Amino acid sequence: MRVVVADDAVLIRAGLVSLLQEFGHDVVAEAGDGESFVDAVTTYKPDVSIVDVRMPPSFTDEGLQASVRARAQVSGTPIMILSQYVEVSYADDLLADTRGGVGYLLKDRVMDVEDFLESLQRVASGGTVFDPEVVAQLMVRRRKDDPVAALTTREREVLALMAEGRSNRSIGRLLVISDGAVEKHIRNIFTKLNLRMEDDNQHRRVKAVLTYLSRSA
Repeated sequence: MRVVVADDAVLIRAGLVSLLQEFGHDVVAEAGDGESFVDAVTTYKPDVSIVDVRMPPSFTDEGLQASVRARAQVSGTPIMILSQYVEVSYADDLLADTRGGVGYLLKDRVMDVEDFLESLQRVASGGTVFDPEVVAQLMVRRRKDDPVAALTTREREVLALMAEGRSNRSIGRLLVISDGAVEKHIRNIFTKLNLRMEDDNQHRRVKAVLTYLSRSA
């Protein structure tokens, strides 16, 4: 994959670059602030970008703001937010277009290099991967009148695990239910969220997750 890495911490950025190169990926640009990141995306059009949330000058949510701008300028460019912090401002804007290619993982909870690289590949392919803590904080802000309210408790559990990038088999194992039961719950989710049958399952899966995460006040 061709990757842009944006993080103001030089050692962390260098570590990510070294890791990606070790596994055969091409880091086409590095950035230490939001403006440089947007410029890199528009110049190189990478397969995926890894972006920290807090960067200069204010160290609040510049990475999220820059990611929104980058996706506006390079339509749907895949973004993996990798941060120590859960920052929900601008997260809704990042999710709003329902095209997928978005992830948000917490640095301290990434315990396995191969899992991280698989998650990065999933985002590059148009999928979604969210840390459970990020999902929880986004859900706190969700509106009471959103379509997810029509889902049963079990369907919401399945959808939350889908948001983490889990496969059907992994969902079944975690919830101690059969693969067939997982598929039935997912079909019900698609129906209740009015996701069109003519879309393929992967597209509907992404749209279901983004609907779940983006319905906030």
